[in-house]
Amino acid sequence: MSNQRTELEKLGEFGLIDHLTKDFVNKNNSTEFGIGDDAAVISISEEEAKLISTDMLIEGVHFNLMYMPLKHLGYKAVAVNLSDICAMNGTPEQITVSIAVSNRFPVEALEELYEGIKTACSIYNVDLIGGDTTSSLSGLSISITAIGSAKKKDITYRSGSKEGDLLVTTGDLGAAYMGLQILEREKAVYNENPNIQPDLDGHDYIIERQLKPEARIDILKYLKELDVKPSSMIDISDGLASEIMHLCKSSKVGCHVYDEKIPIDAKTSMTALEFNMDPSTCALNGGEDYELLFTVPQSEFEKIKGNPHMSIIGHMTNENDGIYFIDKGGSAIELKAQGWSHFE
Repeated sequence: MSNQRTELEKLGEFGLIDHLTKDFVNKNNSTEFGIGDDAAVISISEEEAKLISTDMLIEGVHFNLMYMPLKHLGYKAVAVNLSDICAMNGTPEQITVSIAVSNRFPVEALEELYEGIKTACSIYNVDLIGGDTTSSLSGLSISITAIGSAKKKDITYRSGSKEGDLLVTTGDLGAAYMGLQILEREKAVYNENPNIQPDLDGHDYIIERQLKPEARIDILKYLKELDVKPSSMIDISDGLASEIMHLCKSSKVGCHVYDEKIPIDAKTSMTALEFNMDPSTCALNGGEDYELLFTVPQSEFEKIKGNPHMSIIGHMTNENDGIYFIDKGGSAIELKAQGWSHFE
């Protein structure tokens, strides 16, 4: 053990994962794909595979119970994990839930949390099959493992995109981030004066996108109906820019993404301007939208153009051409990921 000290923020989340796991070698034939995508792929037959993904939510880092109701938290914790299974083009089927909880929480609070988990299980048709409960000295932590299944031929990795593929996002972006800005603003007002009621009028949509995001299982159904299999896919948890860079790195391609093509809801835009923020910057760097970002060959253009659930926002280029954001004036700006960073 050396005396050298490297700060976590120097590596960042994904650099740290790469660093800590680089010497691990898979020893089992059933491990079809391990670390490096939205979920691991475990072979169960020649044609079928299980998908496994896990995520942890920590009080004070991922959620603030001052404005996050426990029922919503339970629901969100499930939805964001199921989103990773969707990003592999798989069907979520089971979850395990582990919690670490301090004695400031009564049983009734945990009943609320599990009511949200139960609601998500019911809506997404998944089973709670186990987990663990332990004590904590520092608030509430939730770890959920999601298990799904897929035919091997249908599984979509981050690494399948080719030069010329179209870049597509579902839904609209930036709303969850702006919902968070509203909640944080009202928290600050309350801390100054607890007698002032929070002013959330007109912000229902963006607040719901923050407190109760949905996993886009419906998109997989639409893609099957259209007979489209994405060449690569990821879910948007850390901001559009970060996810584009993951796809490009895994697929060894570059990208041009167009400002004017990014779908942003009018409420998101209005709120961003209210906060003196650029709506596109919020979409690129905000995160927590849990929409799906995927690529398709240009030959699929006719099938998806004009689809109300999907927006073509760019195309993949040669790896040597780099990753660029094309603004409304036509200027190319090198894309940088400034989204959520766990260790800064």
